[in-house]
Amino acid sequence: MPSWQIERRKRTRHLIELGGLVVKAGVVDLTGNDRAMIYGALLWIAEKLKSEDGERARSIWTKLGKIGFEMERPAGSNDRVQPQQDRA
Repeated sequence: MPSWQIERRKRTRHLIELGGLVVKAGVVDLTGNDRAMIYGALLWIAEKLKSEDGERARSIWTKLGKIGFEMERPAGSNDRVQPQQDRA
């Protein structure tokens, strides 16, 4: 398989995983699958991250995300959760 095809598949998988996070967080249901609203919320998040309060937002959102991932793990599971950026 050519390298461009491998890279395209990696990118596609990455995009699917990111979309899965939007669904997992309940955003799709909460917005009634309104793509304009979801996109607007993502733009708002991006602006927040660029602001002077960006580092604080990153810290809070990272903690919330880690808690969310931990809550999903089956009871008694001793497997470590792999950081999201390392999953592929």
